[in-house]
Amino acid sequence: MVTIITGNKGTGKTKQLVERVNAAVEQSSGNVICIEQKRKLTYEISSRARLISTEDYGVAGYDAYYGFLSGISAGDHDITDVFTDATLRIGGKDFEALAAFLAKIVQLSGSTEKNFTFTISADPSELPASIFAICQTT
Repeated sequence: MVTIITGNKGTGKTKQLVERVNAAVEQSSGNVICIEQKRKLTYEISSRARLISTEDYGVAGYDAYYGFLSGISAGDHDITDVFTDATLRIGGKDFEALAAFLAKIVQLSGSTEKNFTFTISADPSELPASIFAICQTT
C-alpha cells in the first residue's frame, strides 16, 4: 500500500508522519524505516525506527530515489513500513515524474508487501489525478 500526505508548507504533514512512524514501531512485528532529506527528525522518531538521510547517500531525483528504496527493500525482508518526509526535495518538483515514481512504488509495494508513506508539500489540486487513482491519501 502507498499512502501520500499532501498539503502546503506548514500544514502539519511532518507531524502526522512522525505520529505514524511512532505508531508503526509499536504495532509492527518487523522493521520500520523513516527517510528524510536532511537529518532533522532524530529526536522525534522512536529510536526503534531506522532513520536514514538521503543526503548522506547522494540520492537526488526520482530514478535514484526509486533505486535507493528498491535497495533498502531488497536488503531487509523484515521491513514492514517505509515513511518518507520531503518527497519533493528528494525527487524534484516535476509532478509528472512524481506520478511515474509513485506508480513504480505501488508495484514495489505489491511485490515486497511493504507499506510506503510519503509527504508531498503541494496543494492536492496541483498534483496529477493519476496519483490519487493509485495512492491512498490523508
